Amino acid sequence: MFQTEERNTHFRSAIGLADLIFVSTVRHVRKSHRNAIVGLVMNMMTTVIMVAAFYLMFSVLGLRGTAIRGNFILYLLSGIFLFLTHTKAVGAIMGSEGPTSAMMKHAPMNTAISIASAALSALYIQTLSGILILFMAHVIWQPIVIDNPTGAIGMFLLSWFSGVAVGMVFLAIKPWFPGFATIASTIYSRANMLASGKMFVANNMPSSVLAFFDWNPLFHCIDQSRGFAFINYSPHFSSVSYPVIVSITLVMLGLMGEFKARRHASISWSAGR
Repeated sequence: MFQTEERNTHFRSAIGLADLIFVSTVRHVRKSHRNAIVGLVMNMMTTVIMVAAFYLMFSVLGLRGTAIRGNFILYLLSGIFLFLTHTKAVGAIMGSEGPTSAMMKHAPMNTAISIASAALSALYIQTLSGILILFMAHVIWQPIVIDNPTGAIGMFLLSWFSGVAVGMVFLAIKPWFPGFATIASTIYSRANMLASGKMFVANNMPSSVLAFFDWNPLFHCIDQSRGFAFINYSPHFSSVSYPVIVSITLVMLGLMGEFKARRHASISWSAGR
C-alpha cells in the first residue's frame, strides 16, 4: 500500500549504464589473471620482451642509423606501444560476449555493454602498462623527453580506437563465419608485425615500398606519434585524418553487422563456436 514510485530519468539511466560498464570492465580486466597486479606485470613483460628483441636486432644488424635521431628506446616504445594497443583492442573486441552468450540472459546486460567494457579494459591495461614502462625507462635507462605529449597521447588513443573499429568488423562476421573470423583476425594481427611500420620511418621509405604500408591506419598512427614525440622528425607521408576516417567507417559497418547478427541470433550459433 505504501510504495514510492521512482521515475526512471535519462540521468538515472545513464548512471546505471555507466555502472554496468564499469562492473563488466573490471570483470574483463581480471580475465587474464585473478590477481590484478600479476596480470598487469604479465602484460608489461610482453612489451619489455618486444623492446629487448628489437633493440638486439637493431644493434646486431646495424640498423640503428635508420632510426630517428634521438632517444632510441623512445623510438622503439613509440612503435611497440601503439602496435600492442591496437592488437589488444582487436583481440578484446573479438573476445567480447555475443548475443548468444550466457551473460546476455541477465536482463540489464546487452552486447553494447559487453563491447564497451572489452574496449575499455584493453585501454586501461595498455595505458597503465605504458605509464609504468615509460617511468622505469626514464629512471633506469635514460631520461625520456616527449616533444608534444598531447599529440603522442592522441595517437595512442587513435591506435586503440582503430583497433576497436577493426575488431568490430571481425565481431560482426564472427556469428556467421566463426572459423573465418578467427583466422582472419589472427592473420591481420600477424601481418601488422610488419605492416604497422613500427620498425621503419615513413620519410625514409621509397614510394614503391610505402604503397605496401600506407593502407594501414596503424601505420599512420605510429608515424604521426613519432612526429609528436621527436622534435626533429616531421612526417610527410602519413596523416591523422586517414585513420580517423577509416576507423569511423569500420565502426559504422561493424555496428550495422552486429545489429543484423543480434536480430538473427540463435542459440545454436554458440554451440558451433
